[in-house]
Amino acid sequence: MLVKKLMRQNETYIFFVIVLLAFVIQARSGQFFTPNNIVDLASALVVPGLMAIGAFMVIISGGIDVSFPALASLSIYITTSTLLDMNYQGGMLLPIVMVCVLGALFGAVNGFLIAQFNLPPLIVTLGMSSVFRGFMQGALNSRQLATIPEGMSSFGTSALFVAQNRTSGLSSRMPVSFLILIVVLIIIFFVLKYTMFGRGLYAIGGNETSARRAGFNVWKIKFLLYVIVGVIASLAGLIRVCMMTQCHPTNMLGMEMMIIAGVVLGGTAITGGTGSLTGCMFGTILIVMVQNSLILMGIPTFWQGVFLGMLIIIGTGISAYQVVRANDPARKNLGRARL
Repeated sequence: MLVKKLMRQNETYIFFVIVLLAFVIQARSGQFFTPNNIVDLASALVVPGLMAIGAFMVIISGGIDVSFPALASLSIYITTSTLLDMNYQGGMLLPIVMVCVLGALFGAVNGFLIAQFNLPPLIVTLGMSSVFRGFMQGALNSRQLATIPEGMSSFGTSALFVAQNRTSGLSSRMPVSFLILIVVLIIIFFVLKYTMFGRGLYAIGGNETSARRAGFNVWKIKFLLYVIVGVIASLAGLIRVCMMTQCHPTNMLGMEMMIIAGVVLGGTAITGGTGSLTGCMFGTILIVMVQNSLILMGIPTFWQGVFLGMLIIIGTGISAYQVVRANDPARKNLGRARL
């Protein structure tokens, strides 16, 4: 029964794909399972992993958010430039508070428009993405900040441990920020599994009218959802800037398709109501592996877009097939006959 249950879950298949791809890369390069490469993959997972958690929550609710990279860029640019103007010499507490407050405010704008006026999330977040980007590049006259406050730089370069490849002599640092990904993942897992807010997200994604009749406060859940997503995205943006030790206002723009592809590849239904954090993270790991392992396999990096596009098509195709299969009247009648 356990085997049958596992074979019915998308997470099982995406795990097999990850393992298969890992062995293919190892066979081609001989470097995949080296300690420094594993640490490099874990380091590269931090920012996409955090953003994937936020995107997963939105998709579960039946929506699509394409504004979170622009939202994160605006939050972190305001924070970094303000701290530089203040000649800030402190630690990470103030930057974290600032980006979380800004992320919550910007996310609240998305949440209010979607919840109050019942507007399509894709249209609202697409429009707000342009607003965030235009405000940053126009009103703030954003430019690349080659330096960041010392506290942020120290956090970005600090390591839990250093992995050494004895063959090549290369070494890689496991960033402290990886712990933030783990903590956020655990918190969101418990929120989705054990709170009314989490159950409400799945209920709204399944059928919003039924969720409202069941007693869920749809307005409140939608509003809080986009506030939380804004906080998580801004926190991911802060980590990216700290790890790069510089702030580029546009280098996160365009990440939304990669993030959404990873979430959908992990088995989250694009129509909402179905999916798991485990599958979300597996799908994101697969995307990160493809992005970071092309060089190891000797494949030119310009093929990266081709592979990611194929993964998006495959992921959305699988999701659409699952929806059609679940709504197939013949299967439903067969299920009733067996009962």
